[in-house]
Amino acid sequence: MGLEVIYVCRHGFRMNWVVNPDTGEYKSSAVSKTPTGIPSDPALAAYGEQQAAELAGEIMTLDPPVDLMYSSPFYRCLQTLKPTVEKLNAEGKSGKIRVENGLGEFYGLARFDHPSPAPLEELHTHFPGKLDASYAPLLIPSNNGESIPDLHDRIAYTLHRMIEACDADPNGPKSLLICTHAASMIAIGRALTGRMPPDEGEEDFKCFTCALSRFERRTGDRRTTEKVEVEDWDYSKPHDIPRVDWRKGKGVGGGWDCTVNGNCNFLTNGEERGWKFSGDEAFLTDPNAFNDKLNTGVPIPSTSSGADHSSADPSKL
Repeated sequence: MGLEVIYVCRHGFRMNWVVNPDTGEYKSSAVSKTPTGIPSDPALAAYGEQQAAELAGEIMTLDPPVDLMYSSPFYRCLQTLKPTVEKLNAEGKSGKIRVENGLGEFYGLARFDHPSPAPLEELHTHFPGKLDASYAPLLIPSNNGESIPDLHDRIAYTLHRMIEACDADPNGPKSLLICTHAASMIAIGRALTGRMPPDEGEEDFKCFTCALSRFERRTGDRRTTEKVEVEDWDYSKPHDIPRVDWRKGKGVGGGWDCTVNGNCNFLTNGEERGWKFSGDEAFLTDPNAFNDKLNTGVPIPSTSSGADHSSADPSKL
């Protein structure tokens, strides 16, 4: 029958980094260096590890249960999934993570090279037995930066290939889980549903730390079933992302409906550290970007009224 459900989560609270806007030099704000030695590839803060443990507990209750896991290659995302892998393995279930560069961080259009994650060989030393050694990334983003529309197309292509592969998998996986970053989590929601708002900064898909969303595949009249032919991404031309026709409500893989939008009810402090696009694609001049201190460090108590905002509004999504 093919894939039916896609779960998406954001990594937990991470340690911070700073960057010199004139030179592009990154420095970690942690006392010790990052696990991979890459300043912009920090580990989770202790609070983020707590969030990851709570997220794992929620993931184990999902129906249908998670069949496959994909993650951004950055350390904080893999670390966020680590408790889930351990819980799955404890129950005798396969919990190997497929490391997919196409789901990685968004750095905007800064004029210097952007950071790259650690190679898979090194990541295996940090997460022994937890990564799928047989999996090869579908796409590796250019380190020269990308625009907001380019990010959405990069995510759409990656999702298209992931869904295509899962549909053809003889093991018949019904669901997969993705762990990624705030900007990518928003782009995933838009690419799956086919809804690209006129204002890129619209707060449509929620991406709080360790938030969990659910997308269900469309059926019947709402689903586009025609075969979609998409060119293969060429490693020698990382800037040239093959275009997937997902906008105007189509969505990749026939289209998906968001039935849970950034649920945080299982987290001790609920919704924290939301993020949105500001419209400034050069993240170094954007106070709402990923290297800001508001998205890291010591958590500030939520000012939420406590209302349940986890369910998606079908009229809007």
